[in-house]
Amino acid sequence: MMGKRTIVPFGPQHPALPEPVHLDLELEDETVLRAIPSIGYVHRGLEKLAEKRDYNDMIYVMERVCGICSFGHGWGYAGAVEGLMGVQIPDRAECLRIMFHELSRVHSHLLWLGLLADGLGFDSLFMHCWRIREKVLDVFEAITGGRVIMSFCKVGGVRKDLTPEMLKMVKDTCDMIEEEMRKTALVFMKDSSVRNRLCGTGVLTKEDVIDLSAVGPVARGSGVNNDVRSTSTMYRDLGFSPILYDEGDCWSRCMVRVDEIMQSLDIIRNAVKNLPDGEVSVPVKGNAPVGDYVFRVEQPRGEGFYYVQGNGSKYLSRARVRTPTNINIPAMTKMLQGCNLQDVSMLVITIDPCISCTER
Repeated sequence: MMGKRTIVPFGPQHPALPEPVHLDLELEDETVLRAIPSIGYVHRGLEKLAEKRDYNDMIYVMERVCGICSFGHGWGYAGAVEGLMGVQIPDRAECLRIMFHELSRVHSHLLWLGLLADGLGFDSLFMHCWRIREKVLDVFEAITGGRVIMSFCKVGGVRKDLTPEMLKMVKDTCDMIEEEMRKTALVFMKDSSVRNRLCGTGVLTKEDVIDLSAVGPVARGSGVNNDVRSTSTMYRDLGFSPILYDEGDCWSRCMVRVDEIMQSLDIIRNAVKNLPDGEVSVPVKGNAPVGDYVFRVEQPRGEGFYYVQGNGSKYLSRARVRTPTNINIPAMTKMLQGCNLQDVSMLVITIDPCISCTER
């Protein structure tokens, strides 16, 4: 006998989620049969500004697509413009970009771990994760003056070099975070209350990931390696290798992020140790040529896809971003099918949704 079917709106304001996610949930009793997302609640139209901003100045707009992964958006846009104009940045600038991007990954994953703990009702773990995250923001503030929007990346490289004292501070901070994380990771790995909520919940098969083109920890938690960093020679030289789990559930997506924090700390320390000599930027002047270019960056949430189109002037005809949350929404609706209503907020959290990015 079929149970009663109802449509329940979920969001855009919800006490368990910091982002305005709007879903219509089709329920049979308390089981989700289907989830229908609605996109466009906070649409901002940032990409349109490329038509009226100098391509050098547009990077200030692009890094405001999202605060949490602002450096990655700046890098993606700068890389696309550099490719369009045939600019090769110095190795030292490339290494510094990797260092800052991995620091951003550490603070983004720590923020996510805190939100997951909050969604589980584990408030002390939530505050502990965010306390560790503050150490990364302190490094950003000391070096760039900004804790969230840093404006460190520019077309042609980075805006300033780091002194030996700054590099030592980065390394020491990584050592402190690693010591804290070794204890914190055990909670997510072994605590029975956490594992009872995460293990076996929201399973996304490898075939589902491939069919739905999921990216980032969502894909790697199901054993699919589509990490853009695998294509970078400098990343591989600094010790990167993709982290994969095969279970495809909420716990595996959590553990991908936990392990990536530890790996990112190693990459940052290797970058400090092996930082190439030389300049940190090259001048980029003149009009952007007619043509287009695509550049990809592995954001904390997955692959960011950046497209720019030049028209022979100092303004771009088009600047387009495909954010990881945007492409992970179909995978999210798939994992919601068949789940219990009480697990919906936790399942939404496991894709690390950034609606600010999605509705740019």
